[in-house]
Amino acid sequence: MKYLVLIIGMLFSFSAFGQQQNVWKYLSKVSYEVEEDEFGELFVPVFGEKTKELEGKEITADGYIIPFEGMFKPKHIILSALPLAECFFCGTGGPETVMEVMLEEPVKYTSNKVKVVGELVLNANDPEKLMYILENAKVIGL
Repeated sequence: MKYLVLIIGMLFSFSAFGQQQNVWKYLSKVSYEVEEDEFGELFVPVFGEKTKELEGKEITADGYIIPFEGMFKPKHIILSALPLAECFFCGTGGPETVMEVMLEEPVKYTSNKVKVVGELVLNANDPEKLMYILENAKVIGL
């Protein structure tokens, strides 16, 4: 019986670990509805069920820091699942491949892959922000 509990516990741990490693896979489950406002058409994200389940939870994501607005902000970064040449802003990636990260501590820019952890916020209402926002975040790996 002791071994059965140990095996079940290990399987649960690996399952949770796998979900954290593939967070971008879950964030990619998004579609869009077209709505109109005083400025024209807006593409409003409709999040998949698994993505909705992640909202408000602590998640881990890895990716590349993307400088924006011609500058680098050490406590407010854009994280891309794809390298700069392929990211949403410069390449072929979609909006589901980037997230705003609000860091508790500043980070120095690097072109290497980084890993962050924080609380996921889904944004379908503010077109001035990305649809994925990580709040109270920390860099846990460079």
